[in-house]
Amino acid sequence: MKFRRLPIGIEDFSEMIEQNYYYADKTWLIRDLWMGGGKVTLFTRPRRFGKTLNLSMLRYFYEDTRDAEQNQRNSALFKGLKIMDAELQLLKMQCGFPVINLSLKSAKQPDFDLSMALLKRQIAGEFRRHAYLCSEAGGRAGRFERIMNETGSIDDYADALAFLSELLWKHFGRKTVILIDEYDVPLENSYFCGFYDRMVSFIRSLFESALKTNPALEFAVITGCLRISRESIFTGLNNLRINSILDSSYGEYFGLTQKEVDDMLLFYDRMGQQNAVMEWYDGYLFGNEHVYNPWSVINHMETIRTDPDALPAPYWSNTSSNSIIQELVEQADIETRTEIEKLIAQGTIEKPVHEDITYDEIFASKDNLWNFLFFTGYLKKTDEKTEGETRYITVSIPNLEVKYIYKNTILAWFDRKIRSRDLSPLYQALEDGDTDTMEDVLTGLLRESISFYDYTESYYHGFLTEILRGNGKYIVQSNRESGLGRPDLILRTPDIRRGRAFVLEIKTAKTLSAMEETCKKALRQAEDNRYDEELRQEGFTNIMIYGICFWKKEVMICRA
Repeated sequence: MKFRRLPIGIEDFSEMIEQNYYYADKTWLIRDLWMGGGKVTLFTRPRRFGKTLNLSMLRYFYEDTRDAEQNQRNSALFKGLKIMDAELQLLKMQCGFPVINLSLKSAKQPDFDLSMALLKRQIAGEFRRHAYLCSEAGGRAGRFERIMNETGSIDDYADALAFLSELLWKHFGRKTVILIDEYDVPLENSYFCGFYDRMVSFIRSLFESALKTNPALEFAVITGCLRISRESIFTGLNNLRINSILDSSYGEYFGLTQKEVDDMLLFYDRMGQQNAVMEWYDGYLFGNEHVYNPWSVINHMETIRTDPDALPAPYWSNTSSNSIIQELVEQADIETRTEIEKLIAQGTIEKPVHEDITYDEIFASKDNLWNFLFFTGYLKKTDEKTEGETRYITVSIPNLEVKYIYKNTILAWFDRKIRSRDLSPLYQALEDGDTDTMEDVLTGLLRESISFYDYTESYYHGFLTEILRGNGKYIVQSNRESGLGRPDLILRTPDIRRGRAFVLEIKTAKTLSAMEETCKKALRQAEDNRYDEELRQEGFTNIMIYGICFWKKEVMICRA
């Protein structure tokens, strides 16, 4: 079997092919785009689903580099790939157009000036790549040099792509292909960093001049995560065709299909991992195509290539901002908390879908927040319907990897919440034997929390342990051997002679009406098994025993 390296982080098509990386052939996208005939196409897909690599592929297919040998090398990249079976008319276009290739991902910076500096640098890089045009710019050569040398004003850059495409058209006698990657990164970043309006103004000018009324444009392809409303940056851009994860076309070109994953597993002789890979990284529905997260599949494949028994890991959680989930959790009211719990328990929720939103509208309503999570890959569509003019989608969590992100976000949130909460009334009630106050405080915390263990005893055990560990006075011991069995929790002071200790036995009731008897059963178990015996042998004389019963978000406590 011929060995191929796995393309972790490889986004350049030439490097992918020439360096013999494993490649799932997506070149038929070139034909489908050509057949579609759109002037400007926007693809919105989650991060790390192959958008950058696909744009790189388009560049190498279409670009005339002005160097016959380089054009020949670029053409050779496609040898043996699907696109070479396309119509002769399309293949004749290979290496036939000037190309502007721009990525906006570097604009993710903490302030406007730095973001603009990085955007200028990216635009200047394209001007330097076409530096031969400077001598052909005539009276505008000075502006060309300012842009190329990163010394121009914002006004110089605001319509720079239109300016460059015009010069390319004049030089080649053919209109320009414009490729823009991660177009919404500057918008998302500027919203969270507080300079959204200034960034929107610049991006709108850049795009309108290049894509709206640009006679030098052959066609353009843009990629990003979110479909930004036309009113925000695509004002009046009537030639824009948007393809989102809800559209039926192009679904197989972003992410890995089932066949592509199976082929990869077979190539590396790891078919035994098929179910694990499916549970962790499958579950996305783009149009009618079921796809896997390619970033996670490739990373996991690299791991199991050397260690066949390695367990799946959440690779995607380290590459994509989870701030939106954090916002959802931290701002959740009781309805939203219930919905999150339902999703984590493998359930579904139904929401109206809004494809045209802006970043400054994300937190205007919970529906917008849910929509953002859906379009960025944190939820998947399982069903849809239309009522009047409103489209509704039923959504769920795609797979175990994304579920892990929700769980970790919730755990971190709950930990911060507990640390910031004054729980002294609970600790005082524990010492006083005030079970009513203990019940009130714990019930309140349960109702504010988000659970994801289906209310099992282990969930409540962890919940109570986390709360009691912040007391600052008692050592908390969990499931320690004592007497004839293992008490769930023991709290004890470091000082024995004048100190005190508590034994807590936890049980869950099957119904609300069974709570009282279950609570008494917990207390009897602690007493009958002498869970306080070891504490007494150590010298503790002030010991209190509690039986605690949970049912969903209700709690009942009794004491000896």
